[in-house]
Amino acid sequence: ESYRSFFRRLRLKFGNYVVDVDGNRLLDLSCQIASLPLGYNHPEIVSALQNPSNTHLLANRPALGYCPPQEFVKLLEDSLLAVRNRLSTFCLILFTQVAPLKMNQVKTTMCGSCSNENAFKISFMHYMQRLRGERPVTDEEATTCLQNESPGSPNLSILAFANGFHGRSGLGALTASSSKVAFKLDIPAFDWPFAPFPQLQYPLEEHVHENRREEERCLAKVEEILESRKKSDRPVAGICIEPIQAEGGDRHASAEFFRRLQR
Repeated sequence: ESYRSFFRRLRLKFGNYVVDVDGNRLLDLSCQIASLPLGYNHPEIVSALQNPSNTHLLANRPALGYCPPQEFVKLLEDSLLAVRNRLSTFCLILFTQVAPLKMNQVKTTMCGSCSNENAFKISFMHYMQRLRGERPVTDEEATTCLQNESPGSPNLSILAFANGFHGRSGLGALTASSSKVAFKLDIPAFDWPFAPFPQLQYPLEEHVHENRREEERCLAKVEEILESRKKSDRPVAGICIEPIQAEGGDRHASAEFFRRLQR
């Protein structure tokens, strides 16, 4: 694979088209690795950035986890509501079906890697809190976590699926990815396992039995990994799976396959 990097003239970019410093107008199929899904210089985004009421938010980037601005919750609710009002009834029904039960809040992050890194940490903390129960943190745990040693830094892991892509901005997301050699070569990784992802045959209606066997094979491997890691004191705290992975491709399976993974 080869990639070409070039400087771009941002002021001349509109929609899905980009202009390089030599004046060549090109169709951009990646839109900054999907970080600009609405295209370049979208008028509504430009208008929001130029709105005087947003100036203090842009000039004073807040640490949202510790001291979010007073109007942040309303801005978040209004933006989500605006998106919701544009969705079709079908999309709203679909969203309510896939959203985890009792989860009606949202956490904003900088990028997809950040989202996964936070999800991994939450999985680890939740796992240890359940294991610890009501007892307080011990002095040994408090001391050893600062030295990257057990028991303060437990030997937990995230199970991901082979050939998936979950980001490369953090070591956790990169460890869970296995899509390209160029992303991982010479970079240390955690001791986390991979399971096979179902390779479905199409058209689906003509390969029902074959695809069911393939999903059963992958689910059995997941169970095997979970048991093996538990016995070797390297338990899996969470499973990372993204059906739509941008440059990692779309990884499709049946709804039953994803439901069984949640169990």
